[in-house]
Amino acid sequence: MLQLLRQLSWPELRHHPWRNGAALLAVMLGVALAFSVQLINQSALSEFSSAVRAVNGVPDFELRAQRDGFDEALYARVATHPQVAIASPVIEIDTLAFDERPDHGGERFALKIVGLDALVAAPLSPALMPRPADGADRLAVLAPDAVFLNASAQQRLGANVRVQTPRGTLALRTQGSLAAQGAALAVMDIAGAQTQFGWLGRLSRIDVRLRAGADRAQVLRELALPAGVRAAAPDEAAQRVSNVSRAYRVNLTVLALVALFTGAFLVFSILSLSVAKRQPQLALLGVLGLSGRERLALVVAESALLGLAGSVLGIALGTALAALALRLLAGDLGGGYFPGVAPTLQFSGVAALVYGLLGVLAAVVGGWMPARAAQQLAPAQALKGLSAGNAGAMPAWFGPLLLIAGGVLALMPPIAEIPLAAYVSVACLMLGGIACVPSAVGALLAGIAPPKNALALLAVERARHQRHTATIAVAGVVASLSLAVALTVMVASFRDSVTQWLDTVLPADLYVRAGSSLVAGDVVTLPPEMPARVAVLPGVLRAAAQRVTSVQLDPARPAVVLIARAIDDPAKALPLVGELVPLPADAAGALVGVFVSEAMVSLYGAMPGTLLTLPLGGGTRVFVRGVWRDYARQHGAIAMSDTDYRRLSGDTRVNDLAISLQPGANPGAVQQAVRALANELGLDDQLLEFASVSEIRATSLRIFDRSFAVTYWLQAVAIAIGLFGIAASFSAQVLARRKEFGLLAHLGLTRTQVLRVVAAEGAVWTGAGALLGLALGLAVSVVLVKVVNPQSFHWTMDLLLPWARLAVLCAAVMIAGTLTAWLSARNAAGRQMALAVKEDW
Repeated sequence: MLQLLRQLSWPELRHHPWRNGAALLAVMLGVALAFSVQLINQSALSEFSSAVRAVNGVPDFELRAQRDGFDEALYARVATHPQVAIASPVIEIDTLAFDERPDHGGERFALKIVGLDALVAAPLSPALMPRPADGADRLAVLAPDAVFLNASAQQRLGANVRVQTPRGTLALRTQGSLAAQGAALAVMDIAGAQTQFGWLGRLSRIDVRLRAGADRAQVLRELALPAGVRAAAPDEAAQRVSNVSRAYRVNLTVLALVALFTGAFLVFSILSLSVAKRQPQLALLGVLGLSGRERLALVVAESALLGLAGSVLGIALGTALAALALRLLAGDLGGGYFPGVAPTLQFSGVAALVYGLLGVLAAVVGGWMPARAAQQLAPAQALKGLSAGNAGAMPAWFGPLLLIAGGVLALMPPIAEIPLAAYVSVACLMLGGIACVPSAVGALLAGIAPPKNALALLAVERARHQRHTATIAVAGVVASLSLAVALTVMVASFRDSVTQWLDTVLPADLYVRAGSSLVAGDVVTLPPEMPARVAVLPGVLRAAAQRVTSVQLDPARPAVVLIARAIDDPAKALPLVGELVPLPADAAGALVGVFVSEAMVSLYGAMPGTLLTLPLGGGTRVFVRGVWRDYARQHGAIAMSDTDYRRLSGDTRVNDLAISLQPGANPGAVQQAVRALANELGLDDQLLEFASVSEIRATSLRIFDRSFAVTYWLQAVAIAIGLFGIAASFSAQVLARRKEFGLLAHLGLTRTQVLRVVAAEGAVWTGAGALLGLALGLAVSVVLVKVVNPQSFHWTMDLLLPWARLAVLCAAVMIAGTLTAWLSARNAAGRQMALAVKEDW
């Protein structure tokens, strides 16, 4: 049996390289995209985890607080506890370093500085232990101006290192290296770091290793940790990044697997055409004794061989794509989850096997219906061209059942914060829509009045009564157009929502930021008196200050951004979603009102009217007054009055300024005046970043368009797949209808008239498919916009239907489908049509 299948399948695949190559290419691209995304994210996450382990060391647990640290008096209590073997104090500072190589002109980049006590840190943080350079003083590890760099930092810094501190720039001496990998990192003595960066009396964390047999819970109870200090696992940061990037990685993988879906459809089209062309051969084999089960196995084997070849090539291509992306994009892929990480490719044999099997499975699924058609072939009738056209047709109830299941699944909540049910919902809607094609086409054509023209009547009536034969063509139109419509609506809705959001959150003319957005805004800030001084500069109408910091509300989640700014009128200052809730009358003076982003509602349940505890001043209960839309911070943001923030925290620092200009003012002159004022107040004006509202909007939308460029590629691929399905369908039908065309030729129809009939059928079927694809695409877009997006990224958007663009898509598909049908029938229909009837004699 296997020998027979090999002898029949392999020549068929080998002797039609161009036709089978299209299906193989589709499977290859699907596997390559999905596998490359898996490798990129796996390599980046592994590299990030290694870097975190190097910085955090290998203690039993860490004592941590908020970003501003805790009183170092706790260290003495921890170090002297009888059950503690080693306690290592650490401070972590995110700052700016200056690349002073001659060809880089003082370019700034993010640098993490770790201050530690080298006398106790070695057992807990071996990767952070300084290794003095040849000729360096052995006691350099204790010098307050000595610094030790890892490989990434050494590539950009020389012997003299200049970094930014709260009091200005600081010159440090490179005295050696570190074994730690990952982003740019420097280690210095903890006492020097505390002195130079304003951390006297405070620590970021204490690494703790217990004695053998010690009870961790009992030790923590006896330590009686102060409020806000907690025991954290060493790999907490890596696990947190893994959790929060999971939705991003899953979305990328699902998007890549769309190509596998189109690949399965191409295999479906190719093998359907192959079965139609080989119908006489298959019928002859049936007469000679090849059973229906063996004919089924024959076509399935062909599809599996296509899938296997495509998967092997896809794994190789995916590996190359991943290596290239890691080199060019550093593993980020636009998500921003792995900043500063430059991972190396880490090939996974298990992942390669999984995605390879997915490619084979997609090909087998695509070839199943053609295989069923070959199995149900009636050999005697097929030899006379009288085989049933509905072989392998799905039952009428199957499509509606899938559509209902898709609607129900769309209402289900996410699983582990991933919209798994919504993904299955989209798949059910797509497959259900395709399964409903014959009945839906019949319902649409039932309303068409019989044309008076004979050729048009022939085309419409055949399209109506032989609609099952159009499943491949119309299903291709429905699948491709629905995907294109869904992606078009999703991107248009998101872009329109982002544009409206930018108009609300950017009310000023000019924006000034201290330092870089890649670095925490605690080291480089604007002088507290700067906003008032800027407000009276010539050409300035008003200047509003903003303090941006972060607070840790849940150890398992990223820090939440806290924005302190003037909020006189929340409805104008923030893009609110829903109604505002007033402060309770009996607590108007005791409670502070805040406004949370949509992610806060999803992740923390911070609904309007609820209380939320913020780690300000030892813990403060605030009242959530409303929810606002924020597309910049996926993990949650809180906006509050700057007056309330300063009163609760005592922090008077400022990160940003929003400057409104007087009519006719020169923005360039205002910038120069602000720079001069910064120098006067002791801040290096080179640390200031200026941007006009038009620049910010243009940059934001440019990033948005670049991020969604892949969707336009997917639209083009989807439509190309649909058109190829139309071509394969009509080519197969022309081959199967040779006797019909011969009869029409005997009845007096010319070749041109026959082609007009086929083109008219193509127009009718693609028109029906375009209507069905549009309806199905709109249904899928609702799931993407209203379910997948909020469940994945915790923000909402308004549904926008770009009717003009959708109309162009539908018209283009109809024109292309009609033309493709005509071209696919042009050659085959003209080759001795009249002689085809002789095959019955």
